[in-house]
Amino acid sequence: MTSPFFERIVVVGLGLIGSSLARAIKRGGLAGTLVGVDASTAVRARAEALGFADRVLADPAAAAAGADLVVLATPVGAYRAIGEALAPALKAGAILSDVGSVKGAVVKMLAPLMPPGTHLIPAHPVAGTEHSGPDAGFAELFEGRWCIVTPPAGADPAAIEKVAELWRRVGMKVEAMDPAHHDLVLAITSHLPHLIAYNIVGTADDLEAVTKSEVIKFAAGGFRDFTRIAASDPVMWRDVFLNNREAVLEMLGRFTEDLTALQRAIRWGDGAALEALFTRTRAIRRSIIDAGQADPEEQKRRDDAAAAAARNAAARR
Repeated sequence: MTSPFFERIVVVGLGLIGSSLARAIKRGGLAGTLVGVDASTAVRARAEALGFADRVLADPAAAAAGADLVVLATPVGAYRAIGEALAPALKAGAILSDVGSVKGAVVKMLAPLMPPGTHLIPAHPVAGTEHSGPDAGFAELFEGRWCIVTPPAGADPAAIEKVAELWRRVGMKVEAMDPAHHDLVLAITSHLPHLIAYNIVGTADDLEAVTKSEVIKFAAGGFRDFTRIAASDPVMWRDVFLNNREAVLEMLGRFTEDLTALQRAIRWGDGAALEALFTRTRAIRRSIIDAGQADPEEQKRRDDAAAAAARNAAARR
């Protein structure tokens, strides 16, 4: 009988990402024992009913005792308190990882708490939906997506590879990155888009009284598609912006400068500048889809359309 990849894995936080990871670990037989942890009584009860973990506990320290791998999947703002609770329970050789989309702050928070002989190997699976909670999770969430592993300086190579291989086994492509560089990249690819989406929805809400509810009633596809991510977990995103403020503010400054240039082109009727920008950005968007990084629902629509086109072509022959 093949031994599991880790004897005991603990996932702390059983929302979308945590429950999806638990399901993927369970599906792949990657843990001898899989323990879920959540502070919410309701979430624990639901996790037990769904059955994606062998045990579900409230106490992270009790769960971490004897664990080979502990993965934090809560909002980043909760990491320090959870780390303080569970770190003393970590055995020699244990790995503490996470799934947060901020990395520099995670290293600063958790590295001082790590007992001698244990390993901090943060990671960021770049996957998700706008839904949250244990019912929102699904094992296929990570398939074909990127996971960025961001070990601090001097981290144990074997521990880094162990975390990277876990993410490969749940279907992800893996790349290593310096924590500070990760935060800069994600500020433009993820954090800023969420900030803009939240802001646009807020502006639309402010306009509701003026337009007699017509903004939301007649929301077109562009508004619906772009603002989908504004339905994401507000606590998680609050913590992202507070813990990656420098990189987000840098990207927000650049965005503001580009937006001002776009405003100027519209004011002065510079159609050539507008068309050049739209042409360039459309090519970038298509390259994202071609690289398989569209959201799962969009990718499915794209695949279905391609399959339908192939059937129609075959029928005409």
